[in-house]
Amino acid sequence: MEMEQRLRDICRSFRIQGSYVESELIPVGNVNKTYKVTYRREEGTLKSYIVQQVNTFVFRKPEQVMHNIDLVTEHIRAKSTEGIPLHFHHTADRKTYIFADDGFWRLYNYIPSVTYNTCENTEVLQHAGEAFGRFQKNLADFNAEQLYETIPNFHNTPERLRTLFEDAEKDPLGLAGSVREELSYIRSVSSQACEMARMQRDGRLPIRVTHNDTKINNVLFDRNTNRALTIIDLDTVMPGLVGHDFGDAIRFGANYVAEDSREYEKAGCSMELFSAFTRGFLSQTRDTLTTDEIRTLPLSVFTLAVELASRFLDDYLLGNVYFRTEYPEHNLVRTRCQLNMARDVMKKMGEMERIIKKCVQG
Repeated sequence: MEMEQRLRDICRSFRIQGSYVESELIPVGNVNKTYKVTYRREEGTLKSYIVQQVNTFVFRKPEQVMHNIDLVTEHIRAKSTEGIPLHFHHTADRKTYIFADDGFWRLYNYIPSVTYNTCENTEVLQHAGEAFGRFQKNLADFNAEQLYETIPNFHNTPERLRTLFEDAEKDPLGLAGSVREELSYIRSVSSQACEMARMQRDGRLPIRVTHNDTKINNVLFDRNTNRALTIIDLDTVMPGLVGHDFGDAIRFGANYVAEDSREYEKAGCSMELFSAFTRGFLSQTRDTLTTDEIRTLPLSVFTLAVELASRFLDDYLLGNVYFRTEYPEHNLVRTRCQLNMARDVMKKMGEMERIIKKCVQG
């Protein structure tokens, strides 16, 4: 009853109209606590909302996170003609959050839907591509400099690799000798993996608004049609390169195996799934992306696979202190999966380029 009363108080602060009906804890995600709260409006209809208690240990500057989310979601709501955009409610003083003794709270519209953690259905992957492409299209005229970099160096590939090699040199747990092959491969492809960063530094790739967690389970789909309704989990929205979002979506969603599969030797890029996602993504973005952005989309998949491999391997060398693990070699398995994905992507660059060219031509 205590939490129920607290949720009522939160809803009152966000000026929710009607009479409280019920609430339930939604067991999704590993970071925030999420509740579905339902109210009955004056006309008798039921309307539900999502109330979240944000994890301020993970998000040390939650006001900046909500600053980014508020600007981006309101911009999308003003332009969106498809799907159901997220709407974060405001308090009387126009804040999208409540910072109280018991934590940091926010409230947004509940959207009846279905989600997928993984999917081999090409139609669903194409709709996911459309959703992330629409996100980019709707924000093409948004000045990303308005946003905070809430996670510094998140996709700074040169910095990620530099940190890995420094930690391997220090080798605090004496594990570097057992991963010489992985370290050697990453070192051998460092120049290619850092190419996008160089292009951005030289002004050839523009900074845009990026989602930075473009997994398929962050897309809400219509239960009946599987059309994408909206993108959720905007806590990592910040300035970045469009390839960060595209590359991460492909390296996760188009892999033959899960990113922590013990059968990591089977990892690689399904061209059928790559084609489906790319077709959807470019149907929305081909008129807004630059020539260099489009040209580097295949490279972005390689880059993100190598970058994530370097993060997994660094965590393994340090004793698994960042990523949650289920057994001691979990991060090493993840590393090898990503590196096999990267090797396969490198072999398929030409095929990817042909698919992209066809999608751009429509």
